[in-house]
Parts: sequence; structure tokens; C-alpha cells
Amino acid sequence: MFEYAPAPESRAIVDIKPSYGLFIDGEFVDGSGTAFKTVNPANEEVLAEVAEASDADVDAAVRAARRAYTRVWSRMSGAERAKYLYRIARIIQERGRELAVLESIDNGKPIRESRDVDVPSLAAHFFYYAGWADKLKYSGYGSTPLGVAGQVIPWNFPLMMLAWKIAPALACGNTVVLKPAETTPLTALLFAEICQQADLPPGVVNIVTGAGDTGRALVSHPDVDKVAFTGSTEVGKAIARAVAGTDKKVTLELGGKAANIVFEDAPIDQAVEGIVNGIFFNQGHVCCAGSRLLVQESVADEVMARLKRRMATLRVGDPLDKNTDVGAINSAEQLAKIRELSEVGESEGAERWSAPCELPAHGYWFAPTVFTGVTQAHRIAREEIFGPVLSVLTFRTPSEAVEKANNTPFGLSAGVWTDKGSLILSMANHLRAGVVWANTFNKFDPTSPFGGYKESGYGREGGRHGLEAYLKGEDS
Repeated sequence: MFEYAPAPESRAIVDIKPSYGLFIDGEFVDGSGTAFKTVNPANEEVLAEVAEASDADVDAAVRAARRAYTRVWSRMSGAERAKYLYRIARIIQERGRELAVLESIDNGKPIRESRDVDVPSLAAHFFYYAGWADKLKYSGYGSTPLGVAGQVIPWNFPLMMLAWKIAPALACGNTVVLKPAETTPLTALLFAEICQQADLPPGVVNIVTGAGDTGRALVSHPDVDKVAFTGSTEVGKAIARAVAGTDKKVTLELGGKAANIVFEDAPIDQAVEGIVNGIFFNQGHVCCAGSRLLVQESVADEVMARLKRRMATLRVGDPLDKNTDVGAINSAEQLAKIRELSEVGESEGAERWSAPCELPAHGYWFAPTVFTGVTQAHRIAREEIFGPVLSVLTFRTPSEAVEKANNTPFGLSAGVWTDKGSLILSMANHLRAGVVWANTFNKFDPTSPFGGYKESGYGREGGRHGLEAYLKGEDS
């Protein structure tokens, strides 16, 4: 048997500054508010102090975005805007290793995911929407931009969410004020440097850092024409209330409690890999995570045996180790929530099993965990845990699987595992989810729209559909 040999990625490629300001009108400036610390969740090391934008700072950023929109960006041809987006995409590729390492340090996700998923997706979205910039009249949504977009992104995919928001906004001719999550601001600030390197006109992209008050100031600013938010359903509801009665266009990509449905004729080993990817990818910090496993009764024991055997092989540890499968939980607050809901699962009578692994002494960690004996009434089957925790339910017939899958306030995604194409199509037609994967899970592409139903939000990001939220509609 071979011994484990660590394969750490070097931190030397990343130059983390002691402190960071705000990025407004093409320059880094000191904020007028206080500062907060951003922490490496793998070891609780303080990485940097970051400015917390005040209402005045947000106003300055919005005014800079408005000037850039009125004087430069909206007047520029689509072909000229495309050149900037292509340039940004190429610089992202050139600085890909730096971005990946910084993302893993600040977020806690494994470097393999940052390197092989997040950064390539970041570049791909800018390449894709650069191609749309001079073809908007063929989109079906018109070609007139809205103006200034206020965008708030979460901490689970800081770079990917930045791309999903900024790339289509710029391609359509809008300017942007973006607020990254307070626990993961560093890669957004590095992206600001990339905007400078690409000679993007000042004010086209502005980055304001801070927590909830900064986000509220941005989405409620009277000169913001478009609000885009990805995050929790609770915050999404608050944003919807805040913009009600205004002319602001809004898209919300919120929480989920996706069902991953395994039928008896499914390729079991392939399905187990899909289950693992569906819930343990990015430590379960995924809105569309397959956190509810629905297994047909006839194969439930076999699936669980193979799943536990596979979970026992997952490596939990240093996010910068290229062998790591499951990294650190993003924050102490999120870890407390995961622990609390897991304890509730046990108190409700579900059977808990965690993968045998030695967790590091420092940082925020949680072993991959599965609950069996779960019913639809259990909180762990209804509430979004947003961590590496899987709830397992069983079903007998396809109609029962549909009923259980749809018995949730969320509707973001689902997975179906079966050898029958007709069953896949039938399930897809009956599942109330924005995305349905067949014999796979967590597959994304810039050309494909993504979004949910019910409490998972409204609007679509990605693909041609992602342009709609940043355009005024068919030109007259």
C-alpha cells in the first residue's frame, strides 16, 4: 500500500498585500469606512485588512459607473467592447495560476477545483460574452443597455460568480459596481488589477468591499438600473422587498435543495461518482448541490455500501495540496450552521455516518457526512445546509420520486440516473427545477442558461438567455 505524499501548490506566486482599498473609477482608493479582516479558513491566518465601503463610497462608485456609461461605454461599438472582454479573458488565462492559488487561500476550496474549474470558467465566460458584444441585435432581447448594474456575489464561487455577473453586463454595454462577499474579497480585487492591466476605461468596473450594509447601500441606490444577486434565499427576499416599486430590473439566483435521483437500472459506480461530486464538490458550498439523494428501494443498500466505501477514500485537508478532495469550510459562522443542522438531523432520528478522516487542528473543517433513515419532514431534508452533508431518502416508483423531489420550497436543479432515455425525458418534464442533469451532475457551460424556480429565484444567467437581464428589450 502506498503512503500519502503531499503535493502542495506554492503560495509564492501570490502577493497578498497587508491592506486593500476600494476600486473606484479605475483606481484603488481608501474607503471612508472601517476595515475588516479576511481570513484563510484552512488555518485561521489573517490574510489582509480590507476596506469596508460606506454609503458615501458606494455612491462614489455608482457615480463613477454612471459617468463611464454615459460618456464612454454605451457610446462604444460592440466590436470595441468585445476587444476589452477578449483582452480580459486572455489576461485571466495568463494569470490563471495566481488566481487559482489566491482563490483557494481566501476561500478554502481545493486547488484542483480552483485550477481546473473556477479559473477556466472565469475565462470562458469572458470569451463567450465577448463574442456576443457585437451581435446583440440577434439575441432577441434588443441591443440597448440598461445603464449601471449593481451586483452582489457570494463566497462559494467568488471568481465564477464575478464572471457570471460582469461579463454579460459589459458585453451589453452596461457598467458595473460589484460587491464580493466579505469573507472572500481578494480575487475580486485581483480582478480589478486585471481590469487596469487590460486598460479598461475607468469606471466601467468598480469593486466595493464590505458586508451586508454595503450590499444594501448598493442595491437600494437610486441610480442603479439593474440588481443582480446570488446568495441565500433570505437575503434575496430582502432585496426583492427593497427594490419593489422601483424601475430596477432584478435577477436572483438563490438557495437550493437539489434531488439526485438514482433508479435501479442506473450504472451504480457512475452514479456514486455523481453523488460524491454532487454534494462534496466545493465542500457542499454549492447552491445546486445534490444534497437530497433519492434512491430506488431495490438498490438502496448497494448504493449506500458503495457510497460509504467511496467516501472513505476522500482526502480532507490542505486546500493547496493537489491531492485534496475536500477543503475547509469557508467561515466559522458557516461551520456552526452545518454543525447545528447535523445535530438536528441526529435528534430527529436520522442515522449519521461520517467518513473516517483526521481533521486539521486549526481552521474550519467538517468531515463528509451522510444521513440515512431521513423522511421528508426532517429539517435536514428541507433546509439548505450548504455543507458536505447528504440526506438519503428512498422511493419505489418514478411518480413517488417526482413527488419527493418536488416537495421542497426550492427549485434550482436535479439529477436523474437511469439507463432509460424515455425515463430521463419523463422525469425532466415533471421535475420543477431550473436545471436537470442526466447521468451527471454539476456540469456548467457559458453557453447554457442557469437559474431556478420558486424560492431558488428568478431570471437566468449564462448563454443567450443571460443577456436578457442586461438589455431593455426589443428595440423599437
